[in-house]
Amino acid sequence: MTVQDIRSFNRFYTHLIGALDYGRHTYAPYTLTESRVLYELAHAPQVDAADLRVQLHLDAGYLSRILNKFEDDGLIERARSEQDTRRRRIGLTERGRSAAELLEERSRASVGALLATVPPADRPRLADALRTVRTLLGDGRAPGPEDVRLRPPAPGDLGWMVQRNAALYTAEYDWDDSYEALVARIVADFAAGHDPARERVWIAELDGRPVGCVMCVRDAAPATARLRLLLVEPDARGLGIGDTLVGAVIAFAREAGYENLVLWTNDILASARRIYQRHGFELVAEAPHHSFGHDLTGQDWRLGLRAHTG
Repeated sequence: MTVQDIRSFNRFYTHLIGALDYGRHTYAPYTLTESRVLYELAHAPQVDAADLRVQLHLDAGYLSRILNKFEDDGLIERARSEQDTRRRRIGLTERGRSAAELLEERSRASVGALLATVPPADRPRLADALRTVRTLLGDGRAPGPEDVRLRPPAPGDLGWMVQRNAALYTAEYDWDDSYEALVARIVADFAAGHDPARERVWIAELDGRPVGCVMCVRDAAPATARLRLLLVEPDARGLGIGDTLVGAVIAFAREAGYENLVLWTNDILASARRIYQRHGFELVAEAPHHSFGHDLTGQDWRLGLRAHTG
């Protein structure tokens, strides 16, 4: 391996990406850097300028100009942090979220077109090669919370949610296939017809693969949203993914105008229960039941969103 080998690969890949994007204008009307900022804002419930500078390695003045442009265009809104009044929290507006979703859709289509040129039998080799490059040229550290991103579900992700819920709860709690049937109904109802302004699914992604998910749907009770199907893969636990997913649901439900956020779980799911408690949920009812092949204790939890707006 020589310097020339790496430079040659860089030229090849730059040309490949440029040719793939020719005429597509993936990032228009934004620059690549502006698109990266939008991407980071779309995958964190709220962040501040200091966080963005660190994550994107941007000059403070350059980032400030980008954020000012976004604010003038109605893409973001800024407010003082409740934890540190010296900092200003940045969040996307509905218009900003729409712009970020359009860029995500274009980028996914562009990468999908590239992947379509690789025969399915060769794709595992390509994935292994990409991981090898990241491992050898990275800093050698283990994945951290900053490596996890939240995104909307892509084709196949809703099926993945059903499959992984069924597989994990069978492996960890010996639940039977009636749980898979329940999850399948929940996901099918969402896919068949949901209101994007009031209901949403998040997929947590790490190293290009889904490692977690959660859903926010409208509840039967007035002005109430329901959190459903929180899941984190065992090998991705410890990175705060569950907290990030729950935080995303809370931020979305609050912005959508809900007054309450509720969820139903079982007392044996201790890790999930601790996440809910950290975010201010309160236990409002519990009752024994026989489901999924076991005697369980179901629990109803509630978070009043108005009381936590500051």
